[in-house]
Amino acid sequence: VLSIGRVQTPTLALIVNRQLEIANFEPKQYWELKTNYRNTTFSALIRKSDEEIAAEEEKNGGKKKIDNPGIDPIANREEGEALVERIKDLPFVVTNVGKKDGKEYAPRLFDLTSLQVECNKKFAYSADETLKLIQSLYEKKVTTYPRVDTTFLSDDIYPKCPGILKGLRDYATFTTPLDGTTLLKSKKVFDNSKVTDHHAIIPTGQYPQNLTDMERRVFDLIARRFIAVFYPDCKFATTTVLGAVEEIEFKTTGKQILEPGWRVIFGTPGAQSQEEKDPGEEENVLPAFVKGESGPHVPDLYEKWTQPPRPYTEATLLRAMETAGKLVDNDELRDALKENGIGRPSTRAAIIETLFKRNYIRKEKKNLIATPTGVELIQIIHEELLKSAELTGIWEKKLREIEKKTYNAAQFLEELKQMVSEVVMSVLSD
Repeated sequence: VLSIGRVQTPTLALIVNRQLEIANFEPKQYWELKTNYRNTTFSALIRKSDEEIAAEEEKNGGKKKIDNPGIDPIANREEGEALVERIKDLPFVVTNVGKKDGKEYAPRLFDLTSLQVECNKKFAYSADETLKLIQSLYEKKVTTYPRVDTTFLSDDIYPKCPGILKGLRDYATFTTPLDGTTLLKSKKVFDNSKVTDHHAIIPTGQYPQNLTDMERRVFDLIARRFIAVFYPDCKFATTTVLGAVEEIEFKTTGKQILEPGWRVIFGTPGAQSQEEKDPGEEENVLPAFVKGESGPHVPDLYEKWTQPPRPYTEATLLRAMETAGKLVDNDELRDALKENGIGRPSTRAAIIETLFKRNYIRKEKKNLIATPTGVELIQIIHEELLKSAELTGIWEKKLREIEKKTYNAAQFLEELKQMVSEVVMSVLSD
């Protein structure tokens, strides 16, 4: 109960603040310059603002991108039309053709949060529904303990894996090719240092019987991810072609799957089951371009509007709670921030459900919307510390350290007393 009460306010604040950002957002019109050369669309490189670069660096864990080529964003149609007019009769020159082979690892095994995220995205199940479904699958002995926050397995599970795969009789199409082979043992899957009391959620190998349709869907996600980690990496080639008309640079990218590897588990070779897929990622095969070639092209302007942030869904809210409100795509960075998350995997669904029951939030389709009551509650709390997701995450971390006897409980209480005293003095002086 203490855990739920302590984290309701910062969780509600995440939703309310996002909602206010959306309400106060003023869309701005702009134009994109593109050109068609050899039936391929190239986009003009746009110089990024300092804010965009800073946001990108934070998202990538501080990795800096030094080069920032391109033209300034086109703010009015006349400027864009003048550019089109200026370059339309000039030749398009291919300045660079780069081809890079890459590998894509199988999606990580599920912890509770990532399972709740995936079920919300794929089936619109709430976090609470998913928790009840996976708890039922555990009680039916077809999946392992669900209330976990690790995506790894301990080494002692590896010898049991052939037997578990054999038990997945409905997935023989995918498990048969693994029969009689030495199963892959990746450090991205098996790592004792990343496992404490319980490991990632996997099938037990017992044949699932008498499952409801909803339970079967959840089991299917878990089974496919488990099989996928023993398949080869997906191999692909990314081709990046740069071109220029005068000093204006253009770019296009194509991606070709060379060997689908684990992707076959999730349907067509082009299917992508990982949560982090970039919605704008293209998988088209480009014509063969040669550096130095040139020819006619057809430039054009495309009207665009800046977009507000998206409202939280349960999937994105769970991720925000896990990382104390920080937007992080990288798995390793997310793991590092889990220690500072809001709540624990087993309590996050209850926190969200409590906000529903108290009429602080409601659902519109998949989106979570703060009610007037929820907005008012956050707005009357003037002390930012009480709404801080980051501070709550730090408390969570210290409480876990107290559990492990690596942090002094008395010191934590003193810190809390000091903070409460400062908050009271701040409120009284307002």
